[in-house]
Formats: sequence, C-alpha cells, structure tokens
Amino acid sequence: MPEPEIDQVRIRVLCTSAAFTDTLIRRGNYLGVKKKPPFSPGYDLIGIVDKVGEKVTHLKNGQKIAALTVIGSYTEYICLDAKTLVSVPDGLNDAESVSLILSYLTAYQMLYRSAKIKQGQTILVHACAGAVGIAMLQLGKLMNLKIYGTASKMKHNFIEKLGAIPIDYHNEDFEERIKNAEPNGIDAVFDPIGGNYFPRSLKVLKKSGTLVGFGYQNSASGNGGNVILDYLKIKFWNLNPTKPFAKFYIISDWHKKHNEWFQEDLGQLFKLLSERKIKPVIGKIMNLRDASEAHRLVEEAKIVGKIVLKVNEGE
Repeated sequence: MPEPEIDQVRIRVLCTSAAFTDTLIRRGNYLGVKKKPPFSPGYDLIGIVDKVGEKVTHLKNGQKIAALTVIGSYTEYICLDAKTLVSVPDGLNDAESVSLILSYLTAYQMLYRSAKIKQGQTILVHACAGAVGIAMLQLGKLMNLKIYGTASKMKHNFIEKLGAIPIDYHNEDFEERIKNAEPNGIDAVFDPIGGNYFPRSLKVLKKSGTLVGFGYQNSASGNGGNVILDYLKIKFWNLNPTKPFAKFYIISDWHKKHNEWFQEDLGQLFKLLSERKIKPVIGKIMNLRDASEAHRLVEEAKIVGKIVLKVNEGE
C-alpha cells in the first residue's frame, strides 16, 4: 500500500476513464510524457481520500476528489499532491464526474481560455462525436454558438440533437462546405486530427480567427502527419501576421503551469453538472480489468461518448 508524503494524500480510486489520449501515451506518441513501459496509464480519476499526509489541512479522510494524473490512474490506490486535487460536490454521479476532468475541461479551456470564444460566434469542431467534441457541443450551446461538426454519417443524427450542423468527412470536403456556407470565414476551428487538416482548417477562418490543434489523431493512428511537425508548422504560421492565429493545446502542460485554472475551471464544470446544464454522454462502463478492450474500442471509435472504468466501489 503506497504511503503519502508530507504534502500528499492517498486516494482510493473509484473510477477512471479510457480516452484516446491514453492510447497515445501507451504507444509513446504523446507530447510531454517520456516515461517508458511498464507503467500504469490513466489520465483522470474520481476517488476518496484514504489517508492524509502531514501538512495537508484542506482535505480529510472520506472526502471525494477529482484529479488529473496524466498517467497512473489505472490503480486501486494512488498518492498525489494535495494541492492538485479538486473537491467533488455531493450528489454527483461518479461516471459523469470523471467525464468532466479530461474531456470537458479540455473543451472548456479551449473555448474560454485558448480561443477566447464569445457568445454567438461560429466555430468548426472536427471529430465532434468524440468525447471532447460532445463536450464542446454542449458547452457551445450554452454560449449560443453556431457549430459545424465533422463526423461520420452514422453519427449525424446524434450531433444534430446536440445542436451542431453535421459535415460528413467521408463524402464531403469540409473546407468547401464551410466556405460556401460562411464566405466571410468563421471564428475558430478545433482540430484534433492534425496532419493535412491543419492547413485546410486555417483556410476557413476569418483573419481574426483562431485554429486550436489538440489531439494529433492522424500521426497517432498512422494516417499521416507528425506531432512535432504539426507543432512546428503552427509556430511557423504564426510568424505571418496576415494569417489567422494557430495554437496547440496540451492539457497536461496547462495543468502544470496554471493549476489555479484547473481548480477554477473544473469547479465551474461541476457547478454546471450540478445544475444539469451539461450532461456527459457515457458510452460504456467497464471494469478496470477490461482496460485493454476499452482501449481497443476507443481506437476503433466504436463507442459514442465516454468509456468509464470502474476500479473500487463507492462508500
């Protein structure tokens, strides 16, 4: 059993998730994680404080918390720095709560802090039927945004119900579709694909618009592109003042540099969940022992919504 250090608490993990990001880390394709196997993956968790280290005064045994761990959450018990944890309000569902930590926090920070989107603006979300995409559609609806979203045809009814205008990326050219519908350009594109999607996404923006790259799925899945090259391209494009601005969002970097934002933004998301203004879509709940199958489902995009892994039972 791990023992907490002076500024740590030990957490009994209730649940974690299987995200596409976890599959990138597992394969060594994620910026910021240099650890080599064997290690326990797991980007986020909901758990119960099990033991408090010395000098920790703001948390107590039995308190439910949320954590963004990047790696390590696929475990029954874990020790973490107390200052990085966020209290979970009473009465919230664990599966819905864990869905907020990576997917909704990513969407929230990209909208509000990275792209600085304003009420009523127009955006394009690639892969919008994924976990982050769904979060962005729900949060965007609260901001009265006009949202275009790329997704396979079979998922169009689902994303239309969430208020998006679907684009079939298999059979439609999203660049042509957006230019015809929005000849003056749109305010932001959120692009987890990377590779050849980035320059095409830039072309549908207003000159004052913003491209936010965040998932680099092309390079990770072997469909072309390179994470480092994508990053360098974005840096290069920003040297041209006549082009829209491009950014890379990596939640683990923001978590390290701006832990106060993590506390504030996740707290706001818990408030929205408590008020039922957002509702995470839970695609499947599985046991931790089935994590490899969960990763396979994520990689094959077979599940709409979040895959949650149960670890320990709640109180």
